[in-house]
Amino acid sequence: MKRRSFLTLSGGAILLASTGYYLWSDKKNLVRNDIDLKETEKISLKPDENEILYLASLAPSGHNTQPWFIKYIEPYHWIIGNDSKRWLPNIDPNQRETILSIGAFLQNLEFASSNLGYDCQFTLLATHNQNENIMEVRLIKGLRKFNFDPQKIIKRCTVRSNFSSERIQEADLNFLRREDSENLHFIPNNDPNYQFLNNQTIEANRIQSYRDSAELELSNWIRFSNKEANAHLDGLTTAGMEIDGISGWIVRNFYSKQTVMEKGFREKSISHVIQQVSQSAGWMLITSKGNSVATLLETGKIMQRLFLKIRDKGIAMHPMTQILEETATNQTINHSIGIKDPIQFILRMSYLKSYPEPVSLRRPLDVLFHS
Repeated sequence: MKRRSFLTLSGGAILLASTGYYLWSDKKNLVRNDIDLKETEKISLKPDENEILYLASLAPSGHNTQPWFIKYIEPYHWIIGNDSKRWLPNIDPNQRETILSIGAFLQNLEFASSNLGYDCQFTLLATHNQNENIMEVRLIKGLRKFNFDPQKIIKRCTVRSNFSSERIQEADLNFLRREDSENLHFIPNNDPNYQFLNNQTIEANRIQSYRDSAELELSNWIRFSNKEANAHLDGLTTAGMEIDGISGWIVRNFYSKQTVMEKGFREKSISHVIQQVSQSAGWMLITSKGNSVATLLETGKIMQRLFLKIRDKGIAMHPMTQILEETATNQTINHSIGIKDPIQFILRMSYLKSYPEPVSLRRPLDVLFHS
């Protein structure tokens, strides 16, 4: 699950602003609050269904591809599907990350359903990561509610900058690992493995940046202009990549897919990764007991449960899983850091002085439904 940040163009691009170009250009980042996510016309949803599926759709995914769809069987009875048009075959050839993302979607769905008084009955349909139908879901009105604040889902966001090197307190780590201690492994910044992960993250990004197929795939999911972002409502936007002000204006108006393939862009991306990994309290690794569909879905749910806890403790989390996506780095990581189980997530963590609002775009519910 990867995000890139960019530096500004040369002064020549800025000079164009004085010629009148600025008046009709993209002047402001498109953000999530600019989009009405809850309106549906294709299917008449019950109010609770609308709320539950909206909250489920706020799950994270690599390049913000949102690789899920919904087959509507009847009220409170759906199939959650795997959208092959939203796969990332060049960095995720076996759809491992896709299934993890669908697991995060299912965790949001379960919390949202429980908060409205429904028990979730899940029936696994998939036997491998490429199956179209992943999970059958039935909601049954329960006798007891499990109170879960939906604002935790709404406010969840990935933060990439302003990280601190302050150590995360043991009490906060215990809170984060409480339900999932066997799967969560924190490597603080005073551990020798911390620098190993820093170096391997830089190396994996360097490899990936110069692997043309991966870079081209990235370019296809960057929404440089607001017009393109509004047309797709997915992918990586300037706001989602934390590019604001004049830098954001330049990227929205002068960058293109071809820019991503240029050497200068690749080198700037690597430089930014070097800067990012130099600032954190440590790395959180999430492991699983295998790689079956069921196990990957559960691991995606573990990741999402962690994501929904960290804001309460003022902690930010930035997925940087390029080590797992590149063969040269993936082959050595378990042995090098002494973990036997498969590693599914590598997350940079830090305390944060203030949290930004979530800005990454989401498709409205209407477009999530498949016949």
